Amino acid sequence: MTLSAGVIGVGSMGRNHARVYGELAGVRLAGVADADQAAAAAVAADHDTTAYGTTELLDRVDIVSIAVPTAAHADLVSACLDANVHVLVEKPFVTDLAVGRDLAERARDDGLVLQVGHVERFNPAVRTLTDIAPSLDIIAVDAQRLGPPVDRDDRTNVVHDLMIHDLDIVRSLVGGTPVDVNAATTADGDYATARCTFGDGTLASFTASRVTQQKVRSLAVTARDCQVVVDYLDQSVEIHRSATPAYVAEDGDIRHTMESVVERPVVESGEPLKAELDAFADAVRTGGDPVVTPEDGLFAVDLSRRILDAADATAVAEVSR
Repeated sequence: MTLSAGVIGVGSMGRNHARVYGELAGVRLAGVADADQAAAAAVAADHDTTAYGTTELLDRVDIVSIAVPTAAHADLVSACLDANVHVLVEKPFVTDLAVGRDLAERARDDGLVLQVGHVERFNPAVRTLTDIAPSLDIIAVDAQRLGPPVDRDDRTNVVHDLMIHDLDIVRSLVGGTPVDVNAATTADGDYATARCTFGDGTLASFTASRVTQQKVRSLAVTARDCQVVVDYLDQSVEIHRSATPAYVAEDGDIRHTMESVVERPVVESGEPLKAELDAFADAVRTGGDPVVTPEDGLFAVDLSRRILDAADATAVAEVSR
């Protein structure tokens, strides 16, 4: 079954969605739409397709990606569901949690796939970690997502822009909802830290920055018997373990030694966005649940808000001292 696909919003992310749809087996890029008609026409020409208005596009596709500013997500997702079109909407899912819950219910009732675009779930290194996670007794997680200022007119706060990726991933590993959240921001909100305590005692620390000159994308999972370190950029996973301690003779003295063992699981290479859109199309064909559900997207938005509220509370407390 060949699916006809469309993309609404052809900024930097939307252009990549259009490219990938054109490369996927069993998918045909049927068109794109954007409020900027000239931009839509240019992207359509690049990918040998057609630029339409949103309503016209939805009449021609089975599946669609929404890659527009978050404030417009809810209305566009609603229009897609009205048109009986399966939809992948970029993160953050929505600005209003109640509206998001309503959209999730509508999609479920209508038998439509509604997937949220947390693309890091499809990073090959994260998928390897996901395979390992059930065997780990996780006690702490530390996520760092740092980088220099980006050349775009986007003032979305750094928590919703960057940290939200790691909030989603950690929840997928740990499960549950944090019972305690502490946070702080600096650099006009472009640098944020948060610490969450889950009900089972697991600690999760997050740092996100748009003012750090070195680009870092890492996740360290501490378990009782090992530490698993994920590098998103290198798409690598290392498992650090302590070997059995030994006692050796050296110049007549007995010395205690402890060596560490580093395991490097095989990580399949691949483009996360291609894996994400392929999984979306597969869920549509099979009628299965998407890898990242609307409920996952709502959790990430809700925790982002709790972190921002905690950061505001910290700032107020600092001022009142």
